[in-house]
Amino acid sequence: MAREKWGSRIGLILAMAGNAVGLGNFIRFPSQAAQYGGAFMIPYFLAFFLLGIPLMWVEWEIGRYGGKFGHGSLPGMLDKMWNKPIAKYLGVLGVVSPLLIVSYYMYVESWTLGYAFFSATGSYFQASTFDSIRQFMTDYISPGGAQFLIAIVFFVITVAVNFFIISRGVVQGIEKSAKVLMPLLIIFAILLAIRVLFLGTPDPSKPDNSVLSGLAYQWVPDFKVLLAAPVWLAATGQIFFTLSLGGGEIPTYASYLKKDDDIVLNGLATSSTNEFCEVILGGSIAIPAAVAFFGIAQTQAATGNMGLGFLSMPLVFQNIPLGQFFGALWFLLLFFAAITSSLAMLQPVVTFFQDEFGWSRMKSSLFAIGAAVAIALPCIFLPGVFDEVDFWAGTVGLAVLALIEIIIFGWFFDIEKGWVEMHKGADMRIPKIFKFIIKYVAPLYILAIFIGWIATDLPAFLAKGDIYTWGARIMVVVLMAIFCILIKIAWDKKAKAAAKMKESLPAPPFAAQKEEK
Repeated sequence: MAREKWGSRIGLILAMAGNAVGLGNFIRFPSQAAQYGGAFMIPYFLAFFLLGIPLMWVEWEIGRYGGKFGHGSLPGMLDKMWNKPIAKYLGVLGVVSPLLIVSYYMYVESWTLGYAFFSATGSYFQASTFDSIRQFMTDYISPGGAQFLIAIVFFVITVAVNFFIISRGVVQGIEKSAKVLMPLLIIFAILLAIRVLFLGTPDPSKPDNSVLSGLAYQWVPDFKVLLAAPVWLAATGQIFFTLSLGGGEIPTYASYLKKDDDIVLNGLATSSTNEFCEVILGGSIAIPAAVAFFGIAQTQAATGNMGLGFLSMPLVFQNIPLGQFFGALWFLLLFFAAITSSLAMLQPVVTFFQDEFGWSRMKSSLFAIGAAVAIALPCIFLPGVFDEVDFWAGTVGLAVLALIEIIIFGWFFDIEKGWVEMHKGADMRIPKIFKFIIKYVAPLYILAIFIGWIATDLPAFLAKGDIYTWGARIMVVVLMAIFCILIKIAWDKKAKAAAKMKESLPAPPFAAQKEEK
C-alpha cells in the first residue's frame, strides 16, 4: 500500500508550523523572557540562526530522504543514511521521546480546555490574588483536589479529540485540522495582542506598570545578565522546544513529502511562522499584560513553567472589560496551539508501527494513544514523575537526538551529498556558510549546551532518590529497551522476507549454465 503524501503546500506548512507552535510559544517563551529580561533575546536569536534554522533544514531532509524508502520514523531513516547496524537503534529516541512527552503534554493541554470553560463561566473570578488563583489551580490539577475530577473529564475529552484526528490519517486528519486550527490560533492571538496593547497604564498612580514598560523590559537588554550561563542554556533550550527540534516529529512529517518537494523554502516558512507566533504574538500578550497590572517584580516572581499563563493572565482577565470572553479566547488559543503539537508527537509512534510492522492506521493510533495514556497516569498521580520524565525526554533527549542527527547528516551521510539532496526541488539556494555551520558549528553548539545542561541540571535530578523518581527513570529505560527490541524484530522480519523472496526467484541463466558445468 502506497504511503500518504501531503495534499497541498499550504496544508504542509500549516501542519509543520502547528507542530512547532504550541504551549512553548505562548507560555514557556514569555516565562523565560520574563525571567531574564531583554538579555534573553540575544542568545535566543543567536541560537535560532546558528542552530534552529540549520537543524530545521537537516530534519526536513532526513525525513524526505527516509520517506523515499518507505520509512516515516527515525530508526529507518538513520539506517538508510548511515549504513551501520547501530544507526537504527540511535533513532529509537525519535519514537520514544515524543511518546514520553505527549503523555504529560496532553494532560497540560487538557488544562487549557478546562480553563477556557472556567473563563467563560467566570469560575475563577472569585480568586483575585496570586495566592488564591494558585490555590484554584492546585485544586484543579492535583490528585485529591476539590476539582480534580473535572480535570480528568477534560483530559479524557482531550485524548478523544487527539485520537479522532490522528486516526483519520495525515491528509484527512492532521492536514485538515491544521488548516482550521492554525488560522483560528493566529486570529485569536492577534485579537488578544491588540487588546493587551491598548491596556496602556491601568493604574495612573503606578506609571511604571504599563504595557510600554512590559515591552521595554522584554526588548531592552541588561548586558550584565549575558555573563550568566543559565540565560544561554535557557535561550537555546527554548529554540529546541519551540521549533520541535530533536523530537522526531519534523522528520516524520517530512517523510510524507514527494521526492522533489521543496524543503528549503518550506522549512524557512515553518521557522518564520513559528517565530512570528512566538516573538511577535506570544511576546505581545502575557508579559506586557502582566507588567501593566502587577509590575516587573511581580511578573518575574510569577513565572515558572506555567505561572504567566495560568496565574497572571486569569488575574488580568478579572480586571478588564469582557474579561470572561478574552479569558476564554486566551485558553482556546492555548488549546489549539497544544493540540497541533500533540498530534505531531503522536505521529512518529503511529508511523513506526504502520511502516515497520504493516499495522493499519487505526491499530497504530490505538496503540499510540493507549501507550501515551498509560505513561500519563504515573505522571499525573505520582509526585515528581512529571518533572523527571520531562527532564529526560524533553531536555536531555532533545539535545542527544539533535546531536545524533546533525553528526550523521554532516559527517557519515556526508555534507556534500546532503547539500545536493537538500536542494532537490528547492525554490531557493541556502547560503554556503550554512554548510560550514551544519558540519562544524551546530554540532559543537549542541554539545556545549548539552554539557551545560548536564552540569547545571543533572546533579539536582540525580539527587532525588525517592521511589517515584527512580520509578520514572526505570520506566524511561524500559520503554527504550522495548522499542529497541521492536526495532530488531521488525528488521529481522524484513530480512527474512527479503531472503525468502530472493530464494523464490528463478535462477539467472548464467547461474544454471555454471551448475551444468
